[in-house]
Amino acid sequence: MLLSGNTLDIRAPGTQVTTRDLAIWGAWTVGAANGLVGLFGAVRWYRFAPSREFWFGVRGGQALALAYALVVAAAALGHDHPASSLYYLYALLPIAIGFVAEQLRLVAADQVLSTRGLENAQAVATLEPADQQAIVTAILRREMGVMALAALVVCVLALRAAGTY
Repeated sequence: MLLSGNTLDIRAPGTQVTTRDLAIWGAWTVGAANGLVGLFGAVRWYRFAPSREFWFGVRGGQALALAYALVVAAAALGHDHPASSLYYLYALLPIAIGFVAEQLRLVAADQVLSTRGLENAQAVATLEPADQQAIVTAILRREMGVMALAALVVCVLALRAAGTY
């Protein structure tokens, strides 16, 4: 588990799932989902290929991170605490990463428009259709890059959370 020295013991059939098991498996699930989405988005970003599936994956990864944060909060209210308090940082920081990434995604359109000397979205309407499509593609590409990177960061944080419980 990422050089932490902790191991995930295999439970005997019929035994209850512990909070530790739930925390570790949840972190692995969040990490795997966001890692796959991040890699998929990075490939699509590199190929200049917008993808509707990527956005569904991003929202799914964010939903998993939120659900995991709720599980962590419930576990914190219980009596089972992790070996390291860094666990809470690694487990809850993905929510903040998602929020910051969404803010950067919102700024992407303004950045693309300003680099092309356009004041606002209404100025885009005055351009040729091919130029309009190029601007839309540039905005989508920048947004995909931001969200793919955020998903990869969430993946790393979730795997660290699994290693510090």
